[in-house]
Amino acid sequence: MSLKLTNITKSFKDDLVLNQVSLSVEKGQTLVLFGPSGAGKTVLLRLIAGVIEPDDGTIEIDGLDMQGVEAEHRGIGMAFQNFALFPHMDAHANIASPLTARKQTKDAIEAGVQKLAKLLKIDHVLSHQPKELSNGQKQRTALARALAGEPATLLLDDPLRNVDAKLRFEMRLELPRLLKDQNATVIYVTQDYKEAMAFGDTIAVMSGHGIQQVGTPADIYLSPGNIETARLFGDPVINLLDVRPEKGAQGLQVQISQTPVSIAEGYSNAVDTDCILGIRPEALRFVDKDMPGAFPVIVEAETPLNEKTVNLMRTVNGRELMLSRPAGSPGPSEGEAYIAVNTSDAMLFEKTTGNRIEPLHAAAKSGDSA
Repeated sequence: MSLKLTNITKSFKDDLVLNQVSLSVEKGQTLVLFGPSGAGKTVLLRLIAGVIEPDDGTIEIDGLDMQGVEAEHRGIGMAFQNFALFPHMDAHANIASPLTARKQTKDAIEAGVQKLAKLLKIDHVLSHQPKELSNGQKQRTALARALAGEPATLLLDDPLRNVDAKLRFEMRLELPRLLKDQNATVIYVTQDYKEAMAFGDTIAVMSGHGIQQVGTPADIYLSPGNIETARLFGDPVINLLDVRPEKGAQGLQVQISQTPVSIAEGYSNAVDTDCILGIRPEALRFVDKDMPGAFPVIVEAETPLNEKTVNLMRTVNGRELMLSRPAGSPGPSEGEAYIAVNTSDAMLFEKTTGNRIEPLHAAAKSGDSA
């Protein structure tokens, strides 16, 4: 099923939750709704499901307006945070309920239940009543039940929130495969940026009663629409420095640690303007002093984090920087050092609004394609 939301607005008494939200999801696509708590992600899911109605705007499924269409007639599978398991049924019966409703054979029902239970690591609690399950087991049972019916549209509200770290990692690999196999249109809610990157064909970043940006995981990470979005994606968080681009001997430059550092020529529209420079920690690297673009820092700490090592540093002016490098790669753990950034890896944001400044060459390409 395809899904289209147009100018959806929803308030609860005087509390505005969603304001003029528009969104489209193609059939078979997985869209992740990502954002902080209170951004309206769950409310948007409930509106799509038909559990609540919008104050204004339209919801269309396969081109049909859903106004007045009850939840049970929308052909949607749901797994919400409150689990909503049938209390009088054990886990096996809960998962089997969509298959039973479709009058599948006993063998088909059993095969379907066992497949999902093993995938979600709950095959050992299938005989347990909901009250006997942990929150994580309840959540996975609800997810298995939603998946069992193989609905054309599937709404998943942070389904791995109560799952331990190891299983959560495994599900990031296995669940997207299962969803692709079912060819369902999926709306997936999460507050975990790694999960958003793993699951989403497209990510919609929600904040401030609406959607800040929609794009592929790569688009969101490499070209965030504003500082708020840039901060939400990445660990360690993006480095942000006050700068004022200027024309120099080597082209367009900014001052970092009292050293001219080149940035992309496409940012010439920001010359002599107060801006904020954004540099991902993995875009910084240790270099020799005489390397072009090298600037001095003081390394204050080093933290090994399994696959990577993170260094906390300060510039000559005392501004904090984080550098991330692959575990085992060379680099000082403390003291004086020099680092550099690739010209193409730096991005600029407007200081007043926080919006990303699009390089002129990117804008030109966008105009050409239009």
